[in-house]
Formats: sequence, structure tokens, C-alpha cells
Amino acid sequence: MRKLKKRLDTRTIRQRVYSGFTLIELMVVLVIIGVLAALIVPNVLDRADDARITAARTDIGNIQQALKLYKLDNQRYPSTEQGLQALVNRPSVGTVPPNWRATLEKLPNDPWGRPYQYLNPGMKGEAM
Repeated sequence: MRKLKKRLDTRTIRQRVYSGFTLIELMVVLVIIGVLAALIVPNVLDRADDARITAARTDIGNIQQALKLYKLDNQRYPSTEQGLQALVNRPSVGTVPPNWRATLEKLPNDPWGRPYQYLNPGMKGEAM
């Protein structure tokens, strides 16, 4: 009995020492992770572009509302020289508006990091 118990203890110790993952098991897991990444990553990257486009549309909508408020206060839109900065700071070039008020706290850049462009009159006539 004592010999049997000693043999079991030795076998248990060997199993603990040799337990772990084989190279084949690790390779299978890495292949599965690679396949999942190949399927998921392109979908996630497309979503980033969709999010930027949505953010740009939201920013443009906010700028349009600020321009409408500016026109209500001053009976005209800012000139091209004054630009969108006239929505944040009192213009110092061109005709200074008599009832100027800040209609935006700060002027956002587009989601790609560039400033939004403004022309008045626009390429298709007067703004809005």
C-alpha cells in the first residue's frame, strides 16, 4: 500500500511538471485569433470613417445654425474675409456688425483635423 501511495505521489508531481500547452495547441489558438482579426478589423475600420462623416455633418449643422443666428442679429452673413471666425470673435475686418454676439463658443475643426471652409457668397449664390 505504501509503495502504491508513493507511486501515485510521484506520478502527480510529474503531471504538474509536464502540464502546459503543446506547440500544436498554441498554433491552433494563434490561427483562430488571426482568422477572427482578419474578419473583424476591416469592419471596425469602416466604422471609423462613418463616425467621422457623421461628426462632420453634425458640425456643419451647428455652424449653419450659428450662421442663421448671426444673420438674425446683423441682417447679413459674415463676409469671406471675416470667415467663420466671426461667429466666435467680433470681426475687425470689413463691415463691423452693429449687434454682434458670439454664436459659437469655439470654432471646430473637421474630424480630419482641418478647418472648415467658408465662402460668402458661395459658389451657388448667397449662403443658405
